[in-house]
Amino acid sequence: MSVPAIPEMTPEPVSQSERPARPPLVLIANDQEWSARSLETLLGPSGYAVVRAFNGRQAQDLVRTVVPDIVIVDLRLPDADGIDLCRSMRADGHLGAGTPLLITTSDPASRSQQVAAFKAGAWDFLVLPLDGDLLLCKLETFMRAKRESDALRDDGLLDAPTGLYNARGLARRAREIGADAARRRDPLACIAFAPDATAAPFSDRTLSELAAKVAEHLGAAIARTGRMSDAVGRLGQSEFAIIAPATEAAGAERLAQRVQDAVESSPFRAYGDEQPLRLRAGYCAVADFAESSVDVVEMLVRAASALRQSALGGAAAGTIRAFDPSSPTLLS
Repeated sequence: MSVPAIPEMTPEPVSQSERPARPPLVLIANDQEWSARSLETLLGPSGYAVVRAFNGRQAQDLVRTVVPDIVIVDLRLPDADGIDLCRSMRADGHLGAGTPLLITTSDPASRSQQVAAFKAGAWDFLVLPLDGDLLLCKLETFMRAKRESDALRDDGLLDAPTGLYNARGLARRAREIGADAARRRDPLACIAFAPDATAAPFSDRTLSELAAKVAEHLGAAIARTGRMSDAVGRLGQSEFAIIAPATEAAGAERLAQRVQDAVESSPFRAYGDEQPLRLRAGYCAVADFAESSVDVVEMLVRAASALRQSALGGAAAGTIRAFDPSSPTLLS
């Protein structure tokens, strides 16, 4: 088997202004010595520290003990498939969604493999031999994203159980998205979601009993369904919201329906049995945010109010409702 090589190049170090207090730590899981050594030779002079794993078990152990900033996993390890390992690392909670994970392969990669890799939580899928300049640019971009995510978490803008924005973080993103929408004269929508407390598994149990499981299940589904441009956050115990730029009322309804379909098609385990988790949604949308009489934070409040109006109206109100200022506003 031919040995993949990284083309010769002059590495660009991480800029001094962006260099963190310690070098970013890269975990390389690869049993092919030349490939791994080539990566080490590239990364070391560019401001990265490297730790090696030669199989999937070692990689899992190192993720838990050294807490890497970036993980690079080969598709074929002696004891694991790289995609399965990626999925396992994401699932066990030790490698958060904010940590870049890349999969490499020296074999021709099929489209289905690449799709599976991204679904498993990979940030990139790389075919050897690598373009060293391009790889360094990607890693620098990924590290900026990770540092921003870490800073948000440290500043208390993220909800720890779900990894999404908390109410404070969502309010901050609302102001940023609103400023951009006003400048562009774009439409804007806010959609709020919560479980339908009248449907199974809540019909004979209180929502508070299942709050943690609901938050995890619902938060993950909304994050998967939302677009990259959307801001997704947790408003309360079991309430979530999406701020959707460039989205009018019809688009807000379609997005709400997609989220409902995604949640309801994924079985929800409660008390040992699996049942669909049904949602209600409320939204507030404007066609031109520059002309809006309310800011985005107020739109979030109105979306939450529409959500509660839907619950108040029961089945007759439908499961997706637009904000109606003439209806009762229930915010307590």
